[in-house]
Amino acid sequence: MPVNAPVSDACLEQTFRSARTRNGWIERDVPETLVRASYDLLRLGPTSANCCPARFVFLHTEAAKNRLAPFLTEGNRAKTLASPWVAIVAWDWNFHEKIPELFPHNPGAKDWFEAEPARQEHGFRNGSLQGAYLIVAARMMGLDCGPMSGFDKAGVEEEFFQGDDRMKDWKVNFLCNIGYGDDTKLKPRNPRLSFQDACAIL
Repeated sequence: MPVNAPVSDACLEQTFRSARTRNGWIERDVPETLVRASYDLLRLGPTSANCCPARFVFLHTEAAKNRLAPFLTEGNRAKTLASPWVAIVAWDWNFHEKIPELFPHNPGAKDWFEAEPARQEHGFRNGSLQGAYLIVAARMMGLDCGPMSGFDKAGVEEEFFQGDDRMKDWKVNFLCNIGYGDDTKLKPRNPRLSFQDACAIL
C-alpha cells in the first residue's frame, strides 16, 4: 500500500518555520478567492463526529472593520483596521443540529451533544481546532495571520450576531487578521518549549 511522504521542505518553511504571528501589513489586497480557498481546506480537518461547529465571519470592507473597532483593546485596534481581512472565529451553540447531515451513517450522534456541558466542551474544543486549521490553511495559500484575543466578546456577539437569525446562537472564540505581513513590524521570535519539556513518550 502506498504511504504518504512528508510534504516539501518549502511547504514546511512557509507554513510553520518562517511563518509568524503578524502585527503589521503591507498595502496589498487579498482576493476573496484565497479566503474561500482557505475555508475549503480547513473544513476538511477532523472534528468529533464530524460536528464542524466553527463558524466564520470575514470582515473585508472598511465599514465592517469599523463596526469591530470599538470592541478591540487599544493595542489591537490599529493593526486590525489595517488588515485586509479580519476573521471572527466563532462556534455555533446549536452545532449538533447539523450532525444528521454531517454524520449520516449515525444521525443519532446528535443526541451526544444535547446536554449543555457536552455541547460547551465539544463545541468550543472542535471550533478551536477549526480556527487553528484556518491559520494553517491560510498560510498554505501564501497568506499571513495575526490571531488574537484582546476584545470585548459580548460586544462583538451583540454587534455581529444578534441581528441575524442564522447567527444568533454563535459564540466568539477569537479573532484572526489575514493579509500579507509587513516584515519590518516583526519582533524576534519568542522561545518555544523543546520536545523534552513539552512531551512524553510512554
